[in-house]
Amino acid sequence: MTAEAAKPVKQPKSLPAPNSDFYEVYETLAPEELATVKRVRAFMEAKVAPVITKYWVDDAFPFDLLPAVRELGIGGAGMQGYGCAGGSSKLLGFILMEMGRVDPSFCTFFGVHDGLAMGSIYIDGSEEQKQKWLPPMARLEKIGCFGLTEPLVGSGASRGLTTTAKREGDTWTLNGEKRWIGNAPWCDVSVIWARDLADDQVKGFIIENKTTPGFSVEKIQNKIALKVVQNGHITLKDVRVPEANRLQGGNSFRDTARVLKMTRYAVAWMATGCAMGAYEAALKYSQERLQFGRPIGSFQLVQDLLARMIANITASQCLIVRQAQLHAEGKLTDAHAALAKAFATAKCRETVAWAREVLGGNGIVADYKVARFFTDAEALYSYEGTFQMQNLIIGKAVTGLSAFV
Repeated sequence: MTAEAAKPVKQPKSLPAPNSDFYEVYETLAPEELATVKRVRAFMEAKVAPVITKYWVDDAFPFDLLPAVRELGIGGAGMQGYGCAGGSSKLLGFILMEMGRVDPSFCTFFGVHDGLAMGSIYIDGSEEQKQKWLPPMARLEKIGCFGLTEPLVGSGASRGLTTTAKREGDTWTLNGEKRWIGNAPWCDVSVIWARDLADDQVKGFIIENKTTPGFSVEKIQNKIALKVVQNGHITLKDVRVPEANRLQGGNSFRDTARVLKMTRYAVAWMATGCAMGAYEAALKYSQERLQFGRPIGSFQLVQDLLARMIANITASQCLIVRQAQLHAEGKLTDAHAALAKAFATAKCRETVAWAREVLGGNGIVADYKVARFFTDAEALYSYEGTFQMQNLIIGKAVTGLSAFV
């Protein structure tokens, strides 16, 4: 910093409020969808933001907020019919981004329920299954989870599931374990993916957690990221599921992958929201924190970090808005979703690290918000397929050659 720059300067009476919508991407929404997103923002800022840090520190879920979430009427956003909120996939993306901007954990709870659990039934369920399960889930009267990952099987789920399903007449018997399952310790409905012993194909099953013998869940303790969303270790011991609860369109991992394509799409929005929240907290801090008689936001190196952060956020926003357009046009591929997930989570990870740097020592204290975004970004970077797995999907698309064994 030059001697001239170090001189105290008179600051303007009012500084601009932190705004992470630098390219005005919110204006791409239809008016009615923008109104919905504004309702979600108001709810997150008025109801969630004041209490979420304590829940995060305590590794607890804010059950008392669920009635207000129900009143928002956003369950099943992006899905048509069956009592779902409807709207475009872009609307769902903006809702997730708004939630992630305040708390990625709370956003993950909703994403697991809406995208993974409801999405599995919406994409792979029969008409009868959609009619039965989606309306109460859209009203958040029944909360869902999605059981694919296992203690020893993550990226290899397409061929290596150890949870098995054996058919005996009109009943299936499931045995195995699932791990890292968001919402599992307390939710009502689980979508469980298992390998059919008869044909070695992956199939999906709807299980009512609280009334099914042999189904048990242990909460995963001592996480350092996404502490509000409750993750569980599920054990299935001779769990009997009627054929009526087998997802009729979920007959191979290709069908599972159709759900995962959409949720990878969703994680890109969540990660962008996480970066937005960290950036806005760091920017506000830089406007208020005084050193050498002036706000640190007036220092050249701090402004450089802030400029890098808003550039990452803006690039991610533009990518995912275009991704939503591709989806609306029926052109979204697995590689498109993989690129969005890999890019947005990597840029989020970079952005939250810079935000923590701006706050100095206060950046590791949960009360200043940034520490929460900083650690939560680590989970977003890994779940729904690691950065490396996404890049291999992209690599196959651009070269025509598969790197998978």
